[in-house]
Parts: sequence; structure tokens; C-alpha cells
Amino acid sequence: MDRQLSHKKSLSCFFDEDFTEDQSPSFQHLSKHNQNFLARLHGTHFYPDTSPMMSQSPESSCSRRVYAWQSLDCHAKGYIQSSSGEVRAMQVYDDMLFTAHKDHKIRIWNMRTCSGSFRARKVLTLPCASHFKSFICRSVVPHHRLTANKPITPQHRDIISCMAFYYVESILYTGSFDKTIKAWKLSVKKCIDSFVAHGDHINDMVVNQQSGYLFTCSSDGTVKMWLRVYGEHSHVLIKVFSFHTYPIYALALGVSPSQRSFLYSGSSDGCINFWVQEISTHYNHGGVLEGHQFAVLCLVTLDNLVISGSEDSTIRIWRREKVRFTHECLAVLEGHRGPVRCLAASLQDELVTSFLVYSASLDQTFKVWRVKLLREVKKSPGRHSNGDDDTEDTNSAGCEPSPVLSPSWVKKKLQCRSLK
Repeated sequence: MDRQLSHKKSLSCFFDEDFTEDQSPSFQHLSKHNQNFLARLHGTHFYPDTSPMMSQSPESSCSRRVYAWQSLDCHAKGYIQSSSGEVRAMQVYDDMLFTAHKDHKIRIWNMRTCSGSFRARKVLTLPCASHFKSFICRSVVPHHRLTANKPITPQHRDIISCMAFYYVESILYTGSFDKTIKAWKLSVKKCIDSFVAHGDHINDMVVNQQSGYLFTCSSDGTVKMWLRVYGEHSHVLIKVFSFHTYPIYALALGVSPSQRSFLYSGSSDGCINFWVQEISTHYNHGGVLEGHQFAVLCLVTLDNLVISGSEDSTIRIWRREKVRFTHECLAVLEGHRGPVRCLAASLQDELVTSFLVYSASLDQTFKVWRVKLLREVKKSPGRHSNGDDDTEDTNSAGCEPSPVLSPSWVKKKLQCRSLK
């Protein structure tokens, strides 16, 4: 715990407090929880253009803004304005916000509050100009999987689609449609490693804060596990999870009370595969969660729950059993009229297992769902309840679904499938 606190304290010290490139419009104070909500819902990952349902967001002033909302009443608190093009990916930690833009660069914002007022301030842009003189990118995949032999610079050559922050070592990882992963060491303000990681677009990544393992997924149908070499900057490939045969769009990492990890991946066929950590780097395939009609675009874990958002415009809540690691779908949340692209969740009350689910969709809306796991009494067939062994308690999710799945969206999706 002391180690984590020391990293939180020193993170802002990496940047010059007097350095300002531009300022965002000021708005009222946001709590730490609200800052996380702001960063996770708006543009957490860019929608992959490999999908037949892809539609480019318009180049407008709104697409360059990051909006902040009060978590409970959804009151608008303000926004961050950027002049560097559309925001394509985001990550947040403590009082720092990381954003990736259309120009393939990363901006770092200071989100501190002062005297009850809130103003986001940009403190750094990556990469710096000095990187281009001496940096060399290395390839760690067979050369026959590369589509071009162009030189790779510290700056990504295509859309930055995802980010992951390893706060123990203060390393920001970025993944791109250019198939590369880059590691940025914030203490020295530069890229310390860059390598070709997949044979196609990189769509998502997560990092295990306890072990430092980095997991990435791609449209090439694989999930890969990476680790930084001890005492060095370079990263090595530890394992390839190749159970999927379809493009993989989303990853999530869950950790049990016993510190056992569960890796979830969502693919374009609507399935969610998961792997269970046995010892160290050894993961066994645990099974497949099926239910979504179209691609799974986002995943998030909360305790023993897994929440998935899909191109079919629905959100599913799954519960993992603590012994056999089987999963059941507790609820289907329906309300969006387009693909659910981003998700976040926060626990409200541990006693009644009440939590909030935040969702953002390509229908240009975001929604807040309050979900409760209720205690139900089920009677055994042919027996009467007497208060002893004749009843069993099961958990179920209480929600208020409103089925508004857009028929036109489904029609277009099915037409695209018939053309394949």
C-alpha cells in the first residue's frame, strides 16, 4: 500500500507545474469517482474500422471535447477542449488524464482541483521532438506477418486505439492500428520501447498491476501476454492465446480474493472467452460466454461480475461462481439504439450488492443503470416451504429494461453478413 501511495504522490511531479500548452474551460469541482467516470466513458477506445458497421465520427468541435458529468444525477460539469483533432482513446489515473488524438500523439492533463474550482491543464505532449533522432523500433513477430517494411518512429503511424497505465512503474502503454505497442516512461517523458506486437489492428489492452503482465488483443484473432525484461526497457512475448478465430475487440482482467486472475476477451462473433490463471504465467481456457448476437465491443469486471457491451446494443451482466468458475447471465440491459462502445461500473452498497453501470453508445448517448442483486426464495417442485431446507436462496439482478433495439441497425448488420 505504501508503494502505491508513493507512486500516486510522485506522478504529478513528473511534469513541470508551470508548463501550459493550452487550457480547458474551467468547471466545478469533480470528485475522484467522477473523474474516473469522465475518462472511462468518452472515447475509451476508438471503434475498429474493420467492422462493417463502422462509421467515422464527424470532424467537429464536439469530437475534440472530453465531457465531465456528475456521476449520479448526470449533471454536466464541463469539458476539456483540444485543438489536436478527435479524441480516440483515454486513460485516467489519480489526478492525471491521458488522451490520444487524431494526430497520433498523446496529451497528458492535470486534473487537480484548487479552492473548490476545477480546471484541466495540459502538461505534456508525447512524443517529444528529440525522440525521432535516435530511437529504433524492433520487431518481435515473424517478418512474413508484416505487411510493409516501412521504418517505424516513436510516434504511432495510425490510430492509437487503446491505453493501459502500469502505475507501479509509471509506464503508459499505447496500442495502435499500426500493429505496434509503445511503452512511455513518464519519469523521463519519452518512449522507452516500441515493437510490432500483432499481425493486425490492436484493439484493446489491460495490465496486471500486481505482476506487470500486459495483455493485448487484435483483429488477427489472438490475445498476447507480454512482460518487461527485468532491469531493462524491452518487452518479451510470454504467451499467445489463440482460441479465437474472429477479430477480438475487448479485454478485461478480474482478480479473485485469492489473487487468481481471470482474463476475458470479447470477439466479433458475439462470444466472450475466458482464461483462469493457475500458476504464474500458466492460464487455462475456462470456457465461453454466449448470448450476444453481434460483436462484443467492451468489457469490465467488478468483483465476481463481468459486464459486456455489444454491437447488438445490449449490455449483459454475468456472475462468476467462486468455486467452479462457471458463469450465468443475470440480466440483459436494453435501452441503447446503437452499439454499446464503452462501459464502467462502480459498487454502491456491498451489503445489498448494489452497483452502477455506465454505458456509452454510438447512438451518441450515455446511460446510467442502477442494478441490485436481490435475494429470492425459490420453492422446490412438489414441496412446501417450511422455512428450513425447503427453500434455496439465489441471486438475481433487478433492473428496468426498455427494449428499443433499432430495427434499421439490425437490418444493416444482417445485410453486411450476407455480402461476406
